[in-house]
Amino acid sequence: MSDVQTATAGKGWFGSDRRRLLIQEYGIFLAFLLLVVILSVSNEYFLTAGNISNVLLQTSINGILAIGMTFVILTRGIDLSVGSVVALAGMVSASFATTSAAGVAGGPYPVALALAVGILVGVASGALIGLIVSRFAVPAFVATLGMLSAARGMTLIYGGGRPVPGLVPDFRWIGTGNILGVPMPVVILAVVFALSWWILARTRFGRYIYAVGGNPHAAKTSGIDVSRIRFLVYVISGALSGLAGMILSARTGSALPQAGIAYELDAIAAVVIGGTSLSGGVGRVTGTLIGALIIGVMNNGLDLMGIQSYYQQILKGALIVGAVMLDQKRNQGA
Repeated sequence: MSDVQTATAGKGWFGSDRRRLLIQEYGIFLAFLLLVVILSVSNEYFLTAGNISNVLLQTSINGILAIGMTFVILTRGIDLSVGSVVALAGMVSASFATTSAAGVAGGPYPVALALAVGILVGVASGALIGLIVSRFAVPAFVATLGMLSAARGMTLIYGGGRPVPGLVPDFRWIGTGNILGVPMPVVILAVVFALSWWILARTRFGRYIYAVGGNPHAAKTSGIDVSRIRFLVYVISGALSGLAGMILSARTGSALPQAGIAYELDAIAAVVIGGTSLSGGVGRVTGTLIGALIIGVMNNGLDLMGIQSYYQQILKGALIVGAVMLDQKRNQGA
């Protein structure tokens, strides 16, 4: 074989380089399709319309949290506080939309106010984390771990350790309503996904996020305000956590102080399984959405097969470790 042939052997449609690129680009989609096929063959109820709707509904909250987590991880950060912020935002917003004694005096208030309060709680939590990380150079792991504990404590203090029941129907609609037969949480997830995809793929802010995650020193030299970008991604993650918290409260009909426990683990799992690198600068919300669907489909399928949740946790852990190992191998080969 000549030198030219040797150099181009891996560049054809079926060359090793081409195969590697195809696997990196579409491997997560193929894995998802394979999982769907396996579960469809294993259980006749899996592909029914009702079950598919149930899977999407169960995936919606984790999908919203995971999309916010994607922004953070793309900048080499992490947000361990999202589960606690879900509980805090859900509790505070519900107190503005309840007819029970747990509500704010004079309530219930207009639903728009309750929704705005929930988002503001998430934004404030994310802004505080972003300030600590970007201005005081505290590692994201430490800052968000502190917020995980603090937000959970504030939730218990605000609600007195008790749930907030009796939510008004208009508030509950964001968790139990539908548009043209599509559950409202799924509609909200679709809107969040579309907007996030546009930000990351089509805006200057999105390009800056990738630049900061890829090489923060080079990004700063190029004139990018690295501290501002890091601050804003935590604000985004906090806002989406607040949104998820309100959806969860609306779905269950009450805000629970123990809501959101370990939700951060599922969100991180979806991001990592979806191909976003923990080293920053590499990843897409499309992969994150598929990662969230893989977790949702896996949990649903194993439930239909009668497999206990303990084994589901083991499998989920193995998926996370496997995804990180692949990411490390890809980085070493880059």
